[in-house]
Amino acid sequence: MESVDSRDEEAPLVADSLQVLTPKNYTRDVHILSCAFLLIFLAYGAAQNLETTVNTEGNLGTISLGILYTSFTCFSLVASLVVRVLGSKNALILGTTGYWLFVAANLFPSWYTMVPASLYLGFAASIIWVGEGTYLTSAALSHASNHKLHEGTVIGSFNGEFWGMFASHQFVGNLITLAVLKDDKGGSTSGTTLLFIVFLGVITLGTILMCFLRKEEDKGEKETADASVNFYSYLVSLSKSITTLLADVRMLLIIPLFAYSGLQQAFVWAEFTKEIVTPALGVSGVGGAMAVYGAFDAICSLAAGRLTTGLPSITFIVSGGAIAQVVVFLWILINYRVTSGVLGTLYPLIMAALLGIGDGVLNTQLSALLGILFKHDTVTANPTLIRQILVW
Repeated sequence: MESVDSRDEEAPLVADSLQVLTPKNYTRDVHILSCAFLLIFLAYGAAQNLETTVNTEGNLGTISLGILYTSFTCFSLVASLVVRVLGSKNALILGTTGYWLFVAANLFPSWYTMVPASLYLGFAASIIWVGEGTYLTSAALSHASNHKLHEGTVIGSFNGEFWGMFASHQFVGNLITLAVLKDDKGGSTSGTTLLFIVFLGVITLGTILMCFLRKEEDKGEKETADASVNFYSYLVSLSKSITTLLADVRMLLIIPLFAYSGLQQAFVWAEFTKEIVTPALGVSGVGGAMAVYGAFDAICSLAAGRLTTGLPSITFIVSGGAIAQVVVFLWILINYRVTSGVLGTLYPLIMAALLGIGDGVLNTQLSALLGILFKHDTVTANPTLIRQILVW
């Protein structure tokens, strides 16, 4: 009897030890992060697409976007300090507040609401994207280490899921825009107030979802945070990191790709919607065209992520996406004219699809490429920050 009792008492200890040895699975966090970004950016992305067509008085929409991305570029220099001090999760949550405020400002668009909201969103966007890049790459490397998997494959898979879900924001958000906005006979557009209220609710849900992310326990990151409280020391450290990256031949070869990636996104968000889509489909048609763009962007992001195995596959996939976008640019430069009828409606949608294919490929593959080549510096070598700084 005593031997039986002793075995019963030892059993829970064995079970506990097995539970402790079970490696952490980070796919749950990738699902949460991807869904949260989908909710936040389906609202912001659709609002951004409408800025230049809805807030036209005094070019308020265009100037607001210019202020936003100038602010983003400036705050990018200190964003990694904020992320290191707050931690990736807290930085992600704080970053969502900028998007909420920007959409709220569109309910009462004026210079007194849009300019401050754009300035703050520049700061919020810089820290949310540094936080995203740091969190996602750290999760991928930890998952690969815990489960004895190839790092490049896991980084590609995690980036494919994230950017696939992220790209879906253009599809979902613009379908909502298409359903809510209506073109009146007088040439005005109704439903904008209801649309922005819906978007505020969606962003709030995304912020709440972000709170369920698992907090990263990284000793190296904590030590960096303590060392970075001294601002001067941080600037010196950041300058050294940037100098080291720019002296790396691999980074110099990647920079043109990031510059192009940022420029083609700026073209789609501003000029394509204003000069190609609106004349052919009207303001309400912007939502439909960008929904097509988002759908193809999402599908190609997911597919490209699954196909990523290393540098050779990245080279092949990026080349295919670039060719798809070259077709659109040549079409616009050589032979495109606004026409009526079915073809007039179809042409902008075909262009949107091809542009979405290229963007989906570039987002996924360039992020995976940096994660593979610069896995020990996930904060400074952040794909979104590099892209935006190069564009400006």
